[in-house]
Parts: sequence; structure tokens; C-alpha cells
Amino acid sequence: MKHDRNLHRASRQAGHGRPKRIMTVQQALEWAFRTECAQLELPEPPDPERGQGFGFGLEYVLMQRAELGCKIDGGRYKLGDYTHEDAEVIAATVSGMPDSLGGKRMAIRVAELARAGLTPDWMPGAVPRCVPVEMKRNRHGDHATTVVVGTERVLSRGKWRTVEVRACPVTYRPYPEQIEAARRDYQAWRQALGWVRDVLQSGGMLREVEVVEGMPRARPWAKPKS
Repeated sequence: MKHDRNLHRASRQAGHGRPKRIMTVQQALEWAFRTECAQLELPEPPDPERGQGFGFGLEYVLMQRAELGCKIDGGRYKLGDYTHEDAEVIAATVSGMPDSLGGKRMAIRVAELARAGLTPDWMPGAVPRCVPVEMKRNRHGDHATTVVVGTERVLSRGKWRTVEVRACPVTYRPYPEQIEAARRDYQAWRQALGWVRDVLQSGGMLREVEVVEGMPRARPWAKPKS
């Protein structure tokens, strides 16, 4: 689901007298992956013999920054295939997502959502409802499917007859587990964004972008307190 977009505000001066662009971490990610088309550079597959896993920390980002430092400063606007070096640093930071936050899989998830300008679907307004397991249609319209659950003997017109006892199987949709899983995924994504924000703020590697404290809502499905 799409979120509100605010124009990036100007802040302290960047290089060459240009004002820095102030962005929330979500805005910065969308700018890097959607506008600047930055790409993830993920670590090599783990080496079982050396016990290496995905997620390689700030050291990798610093090395990336050193390499990026020799690139031409392209300024505010994207020219041709040039990707702004701050966008490259943001992408490198995401690539370093630690295993404790989801590692490679979460890095890809964060980048894909940013590139699409979306937040995870936390199933707003979803409430489990009791519905028939199956529906069938005839000339009279749609009807819930029933199944035989037993038989009964009934007296009809002076005779005992055996009749079927039928019931409509029901279920709950969406499943409560589906809603809970969607909201856990949202919270995991938000936690990953918090990590990216903290690294970008503490690393001092961005030259023309300043990442501020703003974050997506922690529990957007929670009813506001009256």
C-alpha cells in the first residue's frame, strides 16, 4: 500500500554550496532504488567450512564508500547511467543487512518495496469472518455447498422415512494466522528500516542527503487511544 509522500526539505549545506536533502529513511530508500535505480550488491553465498553467513556489516559499506569516492559528483539530477553516490551508499548499507534482521532476504525485500514505492501489506481492516467452505451456482443463484453429516428417521404421512441430515462446512477467512503473519512481516520490515536509518545516521557517509528520525508507524492497525 502506498504511503504519503512529502517533498524533501532542505537542510545544512552539502558540497559545492548545495543544501542537503532531508529525507526519512523510507524516502531515502525510495530515492535510491526508485529514482536513482541503485542496485543491491549482495555478499557471496556462505562458506560452510568457514561458517560465513549473509550480512557483512559496516566494514563492507565503508569499503564501498572508498570506491565511490573517486566517482564524479553528478549533483542533484540523474544523468544517463550515472547513479548518485549517496544512492550507492544507501544500497550498500541495505546489502549489509545483518542475519538477525533477515539478512539477504530482508535486503531484497526492502529494496523491492522501495523500488515499487510501497509498504508491506499489513491487511488493513482485515477481520476473520465465518464463510462457507465452498459455493455452488445454479439457475437460482449462488448457494453454500452442504454435505451429509448423518441420517434421521422421521414420521411423514404415517410412514417412517430415513432422511439425510446436511450441514454447511464453514471456515474463517482471512485466517487469523494470515493477519498475524502479515503484521509480523510489516514489523520486521520496519525494524530493518530502523537499522538502515541508524547506520546511515551514524556512519557519516552521505554527502548530499540527511536521513532524519521519521519512521513508518509502528502499529498502523492499532486503534488510536481516545
